[in-house]
Amino acid sequence: MKKASITEAKNSLSALIDGVRHGDTVLILDRGRPVARLESAMAGPTQDAGGRLSRLERQGLVRRAAAPAPKPLLVGRPPRAKRGASLLKALLDERRRGR
Repeated sequence: MKKASITEAKNSLSALIDGVRHGDTVLILDRGRPVARLESAMAGPTQDAGGRLSRLERQGLVRRAAAPAPKPLLVGRPPRAKRGASLLKALLDERRRGR
């Protein structure tokens, strides 16, 4: 969710509305306190997430699964971490490998 002060919203309303057309939501702040939210009038309260998901896919931020997740993965208990394992080290290793 994007944030904008009242002055920023007033000066760049057209750009903010263009972003809202593409699925963004803008929180309007008055001296750092939220006072309004600018969101699409077309979506309604039960907005289909498919449009937002498609936009995120086009931006390269998410990728849809090729197949549904296997049931044992969703039902089973998560594996326990090995002694001495480091999440940070695993993340850095993954980034180095380009995953």
